[in-house]
Amino acid sequence: MKTTRAHAIVLRRTNFGEADRILQLLTPDGRRSVMAKGVRREKSKLAGGIELFAICDVVLGEGKGDLGILTSARLIHFYNNIIKDYDRLQFGYFVIKQVTKASETVDEPEWYDMISEVYMGLDAVTVPLDLTQTWFYLKHAGLLGHQLNLEVDTNGEKLTLERTYRYDQGEQGLREVVNGEITADHIKLLRLISTRSLKVLAQIGGVGEILPACLQVAREHAALY
Repeated sequence: MKTTRAHAIVLRRTNFGEADRILQLLTPDGRRSVMAKGVRREKSKLAGGIELFAICDVVLGEGKGDLGILTSARLIHFYNNIIKDYDRLQFGYFVIKQVTKASETVDEPEWYDMISEVYMGLDAVTVPLDLTQTWFYLKHAGLLGHQLNLEVDTNGEKLTLERTYRYDQGEQGLREVVNGEITADHIKLLRLISTRSLKVLAQIGGVGEILPACLQVAREHAALY
């Protein structure tokens, strides 16, 4: 039987029959559906290698149709700090749900890189949850082809340091308003978040006061899709 080896993230585990499971895996090459035979048995060697919130090393064999066979699995890294914090855990489940749904229609290799970075951000207690959430929302929208425009406002005018803005859901962008809550500092931070990795962003200090408003913009923009 021809086999392939890959790193994988478990998106979904569905019980099948008496002892098997069907797994939805996310790999650097896209999604894969595989059968894990006997994985629910007490002495299964596969069970410990297919945890949620982990990077797994898997060996996949050919099965019937598009359903592969999981022949080997081991954990490379388990992000155990995620499950210790309720808010981070719940957002982790939310990310899995959203990526599972999105990758069903847009099967891009970038989903693997994105969810890997989210796991890292959620696991690192020094990275603010608001930052990881904002990063995810902006990346999620961008991968679906709806990147937030941070160059011009809803009227096509270039965003400037002197003006203030508010997110307009109808126009899907920033609209100039008097005394708007989005200032030049917010726009600078949103630009950084949309173009930098979480590892880099985690080193930026002094953004605690403006991060909540950035998160609100990112959440409203991503919620449209």
